[in-house]
Amino acid sequence: MSASDEPVLALEALERVHGSGEQAVRALGPIDLTVARGEFVAVMGPSGSGKSTLLALAGALDDPTGGRVCVHGHDLARLSARDLAALRRRSIGYVFQDLNLLPGLSALENVALPLELDGVRQRHARAEALATLQRVRIDHLAARFPDDLSGGERQRVAIARAIVGPRTLMLADEPTGALDSVTGERVMRLLRGACDDGRSVVLVTHDASHAAWADRVLHLRDGLWFEPAVADAAARFDGVGS
Repeated sequence: MSASDEPVLALEALERVHGSGEQAVRALGPIDLTVARGEFVAVMGPSGSGKSTLLALAGALDDPTGGRVCVHGHDLARLSARDLAALRRRSIGYVFQDLNLLPGLSALENVALPLELDGVRQRHARAEALATLQRVRIDHLAARFPDDLSGGERQRVAIARAIVGPRTLMLADEPTGALDSVTGERVMRLLRGACDDGRSVVLVTHDASHAAWADRVLHLRDGLWFEPAVADAAARFDGVGS
């Protein structure tokens, strides 16, 4: 398999169990998932179905209790703490509903921070950050702090931070949940554009209209994949004659 054919993300028999013995609670899995370069995958499911757990494991923010996570062919469990931190900075961008922007840093500084942490000189990091803010059409607000921005503006800063530099995998957890419909659609266009530029996106959403932007839509229930049409048909069949 050539480097271009290798999945950006591969989850193999992945599972996460909290607790042990009679107190054990299975949050996810086992499940499999592969995401190709430039692919946009949306994950839907009810609250508590394991969607956020999936993203946390895929982004190395939590450790699985079974299976493995591979990013660009690297098994995350086999990486040293230093190499894992470097891979997260260089290859994975996160967009979460609560954004996690640092209030004491300007929009420009928030976007430049991952590059600076990776050793890029401040002048070059901030030049690239400004160019990325321009891509999301918010460079005119580069000097403002998060508290001085609207919800949609803060969301665009978070997306710019996720796509700045060489990152190839974006993990987005309900990134439009606090936005109005117009701003939410703009965010989806940005994510779709990132895929068109060759990046890969895994989006968790409750909104079917946002999931429609994806190349594939997958559904989680009780930590496992399921086909809604099959599940609905089974439910109707079970109800016959009751």
